[in-house]
Amino acid sequence: MHHELRPCDAAIGLGSHDLGVATFAADLYQRGLFPMLVFSGATSPTTAARFPGGEAVHYREHAIALGVPAAAILTEPTATNTGKNIELSRALLNEAGVRPASLLLISKPYMQRRGYTTCRQLWPEVEPVCASEPIELEDYIASIGSARLVLDMLVGDLQRVIEYPKQGFAITQEVPDDVLKAYDRLIQAGYTLRLMRA
Repeated sequence: MHHELRPCDAAIGLGSHDLGVATFAADLYQRGLFPMLVFSGATSPTTAARFPGGEAVHYREHAIALGVPAAAILTEPTATNTGKNIELSRALLNEAGVRPASLLLISKPYMQRRGYTTCRQLWPEVEPVCASEPIELEDYIASIGSARLVLDMLVGDLQRVIEYPKQGFAITQEVPDDVLKAYDRLIQAGYTLRLMRA
C-alpha cells in the first residue's frame, strides 16, 4: 500500500502463518508507533501445525519474548478471516476503553490491501495505516520456506481483494490489468490451494 509509517492510537497484528508479523509489530511498538496492540487470529489449515495454540497466542508470546510488555497486548484468538479480525479486535479495544481514530494494521506483505479494504468497509470511522516487514519476494519466500505456499497464498489473497467487495466485506479496489493477467497465469499453473470455492 506504500503507506508512510506514523504514530497511531492502536495496532492490530493480523494473524497468519507468518511470525514476521509479530516480529515487525514488536519493532514498531518499540519505536513508539502505538501504545496498545491486538493480535488477532485462530488457526487455519496452513497454521494449525505451526501455531497449535492459535496465531494470536503465538504472536503474543513471540512479541513478549522480543520485549513488548504483556500489558500492552490484547489477544483475540477466535477470528478466522480478515473481517472477523477487524470486528473482534474493534470490540476488544472497545472493552479496554480504547477508541482509536487511527489504526496501524500489521500484516504479511501481500495482505496489506485486503486488510485496508476490509477495515475501510467494516470500521469506516478509523484511519488505517498498513505496515508489513519490508522484504523482497525472494527473501520472503526463503523466510517462509515454501515458494508453493507463498504463491498459493498470494493468489488466494488477490481473489479475496476482488471478491470480498461483492459480498459486502470490503471496499472495491481497482486491480490493474497486468496484475489480473499474472493472477490468471498463476491459477492456470495450479496455484489454487487458497482459492475460495463457489
